[in-house]
Amino acid sequence: MSKEIKDKIVPELRFPEFQDAEEWKETKLGQCLSKHPEYGINAPAVPYSDNLPKYLRITDISVDGHFLRNQMVSVEKNVTDNNYLDEDDIVLARTGASVGKSYRYRIEDGKLVFAGFLIRVKPNKKKLNPELLFQFLATEQYWRWVNFISARSGQPGINGNEYSSMPLPLPSSLQEQQKIASCLSSIDDLIHAQNQKLETLRTHKKGLMQQLFPAEGETVPKLRFEEFWDDGEWEEKVLSEIAELTSSKRVHLADYVPYGIPFFRGKEISLFKKGEIPDDILYISEEHYEDIRNKYDVPKIGDILITAVGTLGNIYCVRNDEKFYFKDGNLIWLKNISIDSLFLEILLDVNKDKVLASAIGSSQKALTMAALNKLEFKIPKTPEQQKIADCLSSLDELIAAQSQKLEMLKVHKKGLMQGLFPNVNKVSPSNSMSLIRI
Repeated sequence: MSKEIKDKIVPELRFPEFQDAEEWKETKLGQCLSKHPEYGINAPAVPYSDNLPKYLRITDISVDGHFLRNQMVSVEKNVTDNNYLDEDDIVLARTGASVGKSYRYRIEDGKLVFAGFLIRVKPNKKKLNPELLFQFLATEQYWRWVNFISARSGQPGINGNEYSSMPLPLPSSLQEQQKIASCLSSIDDLIHAQNQKLETLRTHKKGLMQQLFPAEGETVPKLRFEEFWDDGEWEEKVLSEIAELTSSKRVHLADYVPYGIPFFRGKEISLFKKGEIPDDILYISEEHYEDIRNKYDVPKIGDILITAVGTLGNIYCVRNDEKFYFKDGNLIWLKNISIDSLFLEILLDVNKDKVLASAIGSSQKALTMAALNKLEFKIPKTPEQQKIADCLSSLDELIAAQSQKLEMLKVHKKGLMQGLFPNVNKVSPSNSMSLIRI
């Protein structure tokens, strides 16, 4: 293969109308800006006021590059017009754990002054489409560059000169830049809409849970299914009357094996609660598991585990008969439950503040079986328990389905980005695939 072909920068995916266009060029970000990168103002944030400038800090930027409106702050300082962001300006975090995070200013976010830990870049629109740059700042090759440049002793950071020197693969045609930017931006719109739908469902569930259970000092909920209107007050019981609380037989580090029966810690339960699967599960052997099951018992369908150390109060109800075991002490095991298990899982979740308040310890809090056993909860009759559990479980299934759609959109976009941006750190194919449909 000749050097001329080997060094060509061509994406794996290309829209049909640009299939025969010239190859991309590797340039530096600074060569595509209308001015040198600028630092924000160094001033503390103050509570938000309509009479003061709205302030943009690193913490006001979401992981997907949007302005977080729910925590707006202001800055109490005389500012000039130059301190405000203009449409299509992009700011980049220059220090700390968030180094590399980016945000593209949008008019609908209102007038914003950017803070000192942010660097502003102004794309020259005759050379670089701002949306294309913003999309590139989410690629894996960009983050590899960030990790490499910021890997220095002490606090990680990237300054304005270093951002200017960032390698940037670009098609020379602004039309191709716009096509790629529009494609990826439209997927962002779908992801944003799906995320809003998901948040609406979660908010709806949270509000419904608050109404389906009695408030503090009340004995009946505000909202009740019609068939239970005449069922009277909910009965108060302590947790020890509802379930038997216990732990597990100790498993030592030497008992872990490369594969076998999953061994859960608080980390796994916390991730399951968010619908995520951990990638570093520990295992014990099938023989060891069977020995424990025969001598000491193991969790069954309907049993509940609660994280007791570290991240406290995450609750997991066993819903299938898959084999697993769990770490002693880190998790408290509720078994022989006398009420509907799914209802109890929801009940503990609704009363999580009460559960957490029972934790003991000063520097590191922990939940104990003794304290949990004394907690009081209001309980309806079995049919109402099951109705509430069925209603909220149905919502959980809907939320899980919408979460899966969101993840599929993100995976789809990630795959497109890998194809639409050539990797300047590796040899690109001499002939890229035509992007027929997206």
